[in-house]
Amino acid sequence: MSYLKFDRNQLVNLKYSLSLEFLRSNRAGSFAFTTIPYCNTRKYHGLLVVPLWDMDGEWHVLLSALDETIIQRDKEFHFALRKYPTTYHPQGHKYLHDFHTDPIPTHIYRVGGVNLKKEAILAQNEERIMFRYTLLEAHSPTKLRLQPFFAFRERHHLSKANFDVIPKVDFVDNGIRYRMYEPYPYLYLQASKHFDYVHAPDWYYNVEYDQERCRGYDYQEDLYSIGFFDFELKKGESIVFSVGTTPIEPQQIKRKFTLEVKKRIPRISFENNLLNAAEQFFIHRDKKLYIIAGFPWFGVWARDTFISLPGLTIATGMVDKAWKILDTMSDHLRNGLFPNAGMDENSDVNSVDAPLWYIWAIQQLDYHTGQRKKIINHYWKYFKQILEWYRKGTEYNIQMHDNGLVWAAAQGKALTWMDAIIDGEPVTPRHGYPVEIQALWYNAVKYALELAHLVQDQEFINHWQDIPGRTKQSFIEKFWSSSRGYLADYINSQEVNTQIRSNQVIATSLPYTMLTVEQMHRILDIVEKQLLTPKGLRSLSPDDPQYIGIYRGDQRNRDMAYHQGTVWVWQLSHFVEGYLRVHERSGIHLAQKLYHNFEEEMTRAAIGTISEIFDGDAPHKPRGAVSQAWSVSEVLRIKYIIENFKKHFS
Repeated sequence: MSYLKFDRNQLVNLKYSLSLEFLRSNRAGSFAFTTIPYCNTRKYHGLLVVPLWDMDGEWHVLLSALDETIIQRDKEFHFALRKYPTTYHPQGHKYLHDFHTDPIPTHIYRVGGVNLKKEAILAQNEERIMFRYTLLEAHSPTKLRLQPFFAFRERHHLSKANFDVIPKVDFVDNGIRYRMYEPYPYLYLQASKHFDYVHAPDWYYNVEYDQERCRGYDYQEDLYSIGFFDFELKKGESIVFSVGTTPIEPQQIKRKFTLEVKKRIPRISFENNLLNAAEQFFIHRDKKLYIIAGFPWFGVWARDTFISLPGLTIATGMVDKAWKILDTMSDHLRNGLFPNAGMDENSDVNSVDAPLWYIWAIQQLDYHTGQRKKIINHYWKYFKQILEWYRKGTEYNIQMHDNGLVWAAAQGKALTWMDAIIDGEPVTPRHGYPVEIQALWYNAVKYALELAHLVQDQEFINHWQDIPGRTKQSFIEKFWSSSRGYLADYINSQEVNTQIRSNQVIATSLPYTMLTVEQMHRILDIVEKQLLTPKGLRSLSPDDPQYIGIYRGDQRNRDMAYHQGTVWVWQLSHFVEGYLRVHERSGIHLAQKLYHNFEEEMTRAAIGTISEIFDGDAPHKPRGAVSQAWSVSEVLRIKYIIENFKKHFS
């Protein structure tokens, strides 16, 4: 039996089934994303969403939906489901009897004497989705009709009916090719079996996406259909329908489908689902490897890449990918900083922590692989560039002061990971000395000195050896309070911010820490009591008057809540790391419990993966992006931390 399986009673309940989504991505950067009943509820939903690097570098929804109709004795049974202003039409969910995901999404539809199996797979290294239809049971001649619906628009926007659409198609081997507009690429719609094609171009108006309505956005779209494909099917027969940006030989379609299935990780356990989810964040572009920060609306973010890299590569046994990603990202270093979002030359480098997480990620690889010679040969020069730029000062007023602490402040900019901005101003500005930046800075300099001693770089040693002591002394004097028992969140000339936030756990987890065991113990006690939830750490204590416990509403309301109590998964691994450092064997039980708490997420939100954030208030509903790299990675890293900890104390 499949690990992720849903029965008919669940599937016909739209309130339940429309809340469950499934997502597949590939190494070409494409993804397929919709709900279990194949009813799109977001503008980001689509069966083939592809990055168009040469056009605008964004992802575009090309194929929005593919409707199936079974025809027997002149009666039509529609298996699709679509929302319009006053109704759902068609209402194919009533025929859906079974859904599972092992090894690929599989739907079973039943009507009368017909049983139809539908399987979907996204090709691993190209922009192509394939559907295999198998007629399991039929008592009379049966026809399968497939009708594609197109959007051909950038993923953040919606399509509206217009007169610019191209109404004609071109015939290719056992199929057609079509594009709605220039300069879009053609889509090749081809089948493994002969079909009858009926050309009937038309707009379908006011398709509604309820998730967008809830988020305060335009939620109605017009979709375009060019016609339909009719196939005669016999009992036991299978056909494969392929939609891709390149043509395929019709006689190869079935074989390709089978080969793609064999490449998939069986999703038969919690761990296998995490591994499967982890692989979906890797994409190739121009022979380089990147990590996508999250689906469906994120791209490549440097900070997210470096934070998630150890969990996605070391904890999964895919270390070779780590080196490739680091080589790719190293080329984007500019004045000691990395682009925050996007990797082109115009991308803003407004992330004070990304370079320090870059050093931490390499440090993790070092301690796991022991390949110090490789690290020194490939990355030592980048280490020195980063540290020197921070010391002398770089963009956004990022600079190490004489006290050894790193200052970061720029009007209208949010330079740390708490980066929500409303009306041009950060919600949580944290200008000055942010706590986790000091922890990362200290760790980076200490690790760099460790390598410098190894390579006998005396010039570097002489230049930097007094900095860690200076940083540590200033940090303890400014951030630590014995009476409070925890660290300030940030400090500037106007204030010492003493809100209880999750950022301080970073100071307890890094290989080089400025804290005593007693200080870490007290910090983690506060964090456990005020911030720890089954799904991660609250970004702000619920006792704080600025706390917002539920992440919902339009963008302004969501941005207000984003770092004001919302639960984040990614810092949980650092809590676990610090907790085990302090509590040793007695901390294993809590660490294991926190890891296993995420198993229930495999059947919530986007099944088989982990969401970006959760509500601060119970029951901690999943929110934000439905599949986030640093959420998946850090749950994997928690498991890795626990296993290594047990080995150390065995």
